[in-house]
Amino acid sequence: MKALYNTYKSHYSSNLKLAIPVVISQLGHTLVQVADGVIVGHFAGTIPLAAVSLGNSIFTIILVIGIGISYGLTPLIAQQSGRNNFNECGRLLYNSLYINIISGIILFLTVYMGILAFIDHLDQSPLVVEQTKSFLALLGISIIPLMIFNTFKQFAEGLGFTKQAMMISIWGNVLNIILGIIFVKGLFGIEPMGVRGVGYSTLIDRTVMAFAMGFYIFFSKHFKPYLQARALKRFSKKRTFNILKIGAPVALQYTFEVSAFSGAAILMGIIGIAEQAAHQVAISLAATTYMMASGISAAAAIRSGNHFGKKDFVQLRLSAISSYHIVLVFMSVTALLFITFNQYLPWLYTSDERVIAIASRLLVIAGVFQLFDGAQVVGLGILRGIGDVNIPTWITLLAYWIIGLPVAYFLGIQLHAGATGIWYGLTLGLLVSSVLLFLRFQRSSKKLHIY
Repeated sequence: MKALYNTYKSHYSSNLKLAIPVVISQLGHTLVQVADGVIVGHFAGTIPLAAVSLGNSIFTIILVIGIGISYGLTPLIAQQSGRNNFNECGRLLYNSLYINIISGIILFLTVYMGILAFIDHLDQSPLVVEQTKSFLALLGISIIPLMIFNTFKQFAEGLGFTKQAMMISIWGNVLNIILGIIFVKGLFGIEPMGVRGVGYSTLIDRTVMAFAMGFYIFFSKHFKPYLQARALKRFSKKRTFNILKIGAPVALQYTFEVSAFSGAAILMGIIGIAEQAAHQVAISLAATTYMMASGISAAAAIRSGNHFGKKDFVQLRLSAISSYHIVLVFMSVTALLFITFNQYLPWLYTSDERVIAIASRLLVIAGVFQLFDGAQVVGLGILRGIGDVNIPTWITLLAYWIIGLPVAYFLGIQLHAGATGIWYGLTLGLLVSSVLLFLRFQRSSKKLHIY
């Protein structure tokens, strides 16, 4: 163990230094949904909590598509930074900003013109659907400022500047919680808004974050070398293609995984409202640790991109393996917390005893799949850093939609195993994904080392 630690010691330090701010920043995306669930669960009741569950489960697909597209910028920035090509970094930023604004508008229209009409045909409770629609409409608008924020965030993180996005995310979540309580409960003369209240608070939060991150990028001395006038050239088809060549498959990777969990929420709704609310409780807690692991993954992608740009393949492999070690240790700790406190954590969201009983059982399963979830997301990040995104996309499709979700449906609905049966299927999908992605990393990194 001592020899192993000494081999990776320097990489543990450098990766954690980069990862911790990214982890906190990434956590901001999930904490918005966690805050929505807690506020609604305590101040509005079980049906509104089920509406937040359904709305967030559907919108999360839109969210990760947007995040995935924006991720196409980071490895390219990391690689060009490794080559000290400052002007190219600036050009990539502006092209990414155009792409992400257009993508945000398209995703908003998808929600407003597609999902809001489709949601009536998901065999859900009419009371839940009615409240979900107003919530989803506001979340749909919020994707546009979120995409702008992500553009600047991924640019800064690709250059190794991670703390500012972290601070903006922290204060953004504080603003979201304060406004959510005011709007949902109806304070200071404002009429109680229920589920719509957390929709408005999320929209305001993301708009403020976009302006704050943009101001930081354009006025900080750190980025002046990258934002020279010659970097402001017209829209480049080549750069657009290079960004989307990474961003589009990454968007699909996240979509395949998250949509499987969203599909699970719909299956829960078929079983019952209490099961759907319990799924929201358990999945929001699991999503919190997942986004922390996603931050480690983002840092791994940046480090892999830097080493890949420098053609230092030995250090690339050592850095990547150290990221696997970090995420496995972290997820082991969170797994123990979920299993140990499974009876108590659901009380953060609701006092409905039936919902708590179901959620506590799901948290035990979540404790088990933490390890697989962390390993697979770090594997995706490492491979993204070296530009290997196509095969991993097929792996995620196989793991979640060909294996995970069908098994979840078979166990939960056909064999009447209920909520736990659905989560067993999801766990199997995560196991398959983590193993196949690690094997892909082994093959790709050893090939780079050889040649």
